Amino acid sequence: MSLFGGRRDDAPTEGTRVPAPAASPPIPSRGAVPAAATGGDMANIGKSIAIKGDLTGNEDMVIEGKVEGKVELPNNQLTVGANGTVRAEVHAKAVVVIGRVAGNVNGTERVEIQATGVVDGDVTAPRLVVAEGAVVNGSIHMTKKEAEAAAATPRTPEVRRTGTL
Repeated sequence: MSLFGGRRDDAPTEGTRVPAPAASPPIPSRGAVPAAATGGDMANIGKSIAIKGDLTGNEDMVIEGKVEGKVELPNNQLTVGANGTVRAEVHAKAVVVIGRVAGNVNGTERVEIQATGVVDGDVTAPRLVVAEGAVVNGSIHMTKKEAEAAAATPRTPEVRRTGTL
């Protein structure tokens, strides 16, 4: 039946099943990082969440809310989302800053500061990506990983002298 009372040719007849429209995938918010991109479990701290204290964990984490204290994720990635505000010392395997961090950032593998990211503190990492437009107010320390540093440092044989010259 059409809107104006006439019969439509493409209208289903009585007793015919009409398939439900396919659900469209959710649209990620600006700066969101999909779980599939990080390869597994991910903890999310939403926009309305505020935490004061130390955060430690063994899974990737996305912060869209406010965190104050210390963040320790030694084997995982921390993403500070577009709405995220972190006032903390940050230590993680990888750190991606899209929002704001006030405190030192230490990434054992890499640190990435995207165009909207702001870091007020020192950044330490063996690999650093700073997008055009990003803000870093602090020093940058490019360190090598311990394993790479040990392999890169040539060892000289120890020379011992005995007797007099």
